[in-house]
Amino acid sequence: MQIAAIETSVVALPYSMGGPHPLFAGQAWDRMEILLVKVETTDGFVGWGEAFGHAAIPTTKAAIDSIVAPLMVGRDAGDLATLTRQVLHGVHLLGRNGSFVYGFSGVEIALWDIIGKRAGMPLWRLLGGGAPAPLPAYASLLRYGNDLDLVARNTADACAAGYRHIKLHEVTLEAVRAARQAPGAADAAIMLDVNCVWTPPEARAMAAALAGEGLHWLEEPVWPPEDGAGLASLRPHGIPLSAGENTAGLFGFKALIEAGAIDIAQPSVTKVGGIGEMIRVIRLCEGRGIRVVPHSPYFGPGFIATLHIAAALIENPMIEVLWAHMEANPFDPWVRPEGGRLAVPTAPGLGCDPDPAILARYAKGPPTRTEWRRA
Repeated sequence: MQIAAIETSVVALPYSMGGPHPLFAGQAWDRMEILLVKVETTDGFVGWGEAFGHAAIPTTKAAIDSIVAPLMVGRDAGDLATLTRQVLHGVHLLGRNGSFVYGFSGVEIALWDIIGKRAGMPLWRLLGGGAPAPLPAYASLLRYGNDLDLVARNTADACAAGYRHIKLHEVTLEAVRAARQAPGAADAAIMLDVNCVWTPPEARAMAAALAGEGLHWLEEPVWPPEDGAGLASLRPHGIPLSAGENTAGLFGFKALIEAGAIDIAQPSVTKVGGIGEMIRVIRLCEGRGIRVVPHSPYFGPGFIATLHIAAALIENPMIEVLWAHMEANPFDPWVRPEGGRLAVPTAPGLGCDPDPAILARYAKGPPTRTEWRRA
């Protein structure tokens, strides 16, 4: 089976977040967008993937449409090892991390969906897992600009919704204390993700201040994120350290582990190179005694793939769920937790195709299609 066509499209989904929408690049971030990748094979199978882009979705989409898709159409859809090696080598001069790797990740996820559908097995079974129970999730709150009332209110609401782990995206000690003191949070684990905001000296000072707060982990405290030595310098303060959403594949994680920089690895399937690279990172971490908690604040096939991977391969998994209430989602109900837990699809492949009516209603422009033109 050859890859007959690769199609990219974007859906923009209105959402609320328990506070005012933030600004990004001077514009209100009031839509959650999914960059969908649809792959068709010559024998009629269709798979769905998701490529990371966030506010730069047009850049990732252009990388797929202009380079990645033309490199992949006409190729053997089942030969993922060769495709991964050759396509990522083909774009390595354009960056070992970033839009081209993100774009390949989206296509690769869709190909795994097809492989599972062809085999008649859900991805978790294809990866060697047993029938999974619903997976525990944690609430990943958006940033409220150190508005302590909003931090406390949303922490309390997340606890009331059944979450026992809450992650903040703030940058102050006061925000951590506001969350800890929120109604219902006495028995909740609190994590802090500062998105690489501090230099190593600043991070060491903040880690010293946070050391007595009982954080479950401190995430990406150091700029730049590849500074493994700087990250490792926070270890004397005793807070578990997590990182990985910005890490370039297997060897990026190997470098962080060898620097003694992380207790928790956070690979992102839509960024790291797809499901195959995610598996390699998980195996590496298993051998080095590093816990894996995937980065997954997205809303489509990448999130669904994370459920399957975690169910099959990660001991004591925990799934990141963005604390955002969406007007609609084409992958409901699989992206929606109940009581702080997420069911894993049992149909073949990823186990759920998008609702075409929701795709049409929230489409942001027409799809772009790259077809294999046989000689």
